Amino acid sequence: MRKLIGNVLIVTLFVSVATYVFGDGIDQASSGTMTVAQLEKAGDQARAVKQYEDARDYFQLAIRKDSKNPVLYNKLGLTYLRMNDFRSAESSFQKAVKRNSKYADAVNNIGAVYYMRKNYGGASKYFKKAVALEETRPSFHVNLGASWFAQKQLERAIAEYARALELDPDALTSGNTGVAAQISSPEERARYAYMLAKIFATRGDADLCIKNLRKAKEEGFRELTNVYKDAEFARVRSDPRLAEIVPAPQK
Repeated sequence: MRKLIGNVLIVTLFVSVATYVFGDGIDQASSGTMTVAQLEKAGDQARAVKQYEDARDYFQLAIRKDSKNPVLYNKLGLTYLRMNDFRSAESSFQKAVKRNSKYADAVNNIGAVYYMRKNYGGASKYFKKAVALEETRPSFHVNLGASWFAQKQLERAIAEYARALELDPDALTSGNTGVAAQISSPEERARYAYMLAKIFATRGDADLCIKNLRKAKEEGFRELTNVYKDAEFARVRSDPRLAEIVPAPQK
């Protein structure tokens, strides 16, 4: 769940040459002579420096020259996503999938749009499709886990996060945690941290387990004493740092 999501779609803009509007940083005459590859590269560069209107215009022009290219639609969708234009972003991603039904990145990005709209059921539907297309992509599992978590289906969420860690031990700690980064309320963050602590405890990673338990405590998690009940924490109960976070219950 790094960047919200590392992939996106592209949208088609049906306008005539006469009415096509470019961003302030684009020269209409010179860009008109650029190849599709050059336009795509320029769009990538503009997006990298957060010049999203310019990036949008470059990708749109590239699409006018190559309307069957799903990668361009995906990149345009990502640009719209950064502009908080969810409707255009979803349209672009859908057009990418229409041109390549097995384009897992675009499918995943449709799920991201649904997630950002807080339509978690729709998000999980598309994230599951992305996982089915490319099961070995850790970020897809992170995103699916986040959508299950948002629906309070914790066991499903844990299963997806655990699979992401099997594929990439840094999947949840590298700053590339997908849409999970959208979790905002203290209560949600607290439950999320506790869930991660449980996963890391199961994997025998005491340091990350303790780190996430501290986060859960900081966010006000009210059920920390469960570490002495939940079987997943058996390995870390002898760690003196655990008692510093939550004292063992009196016998």
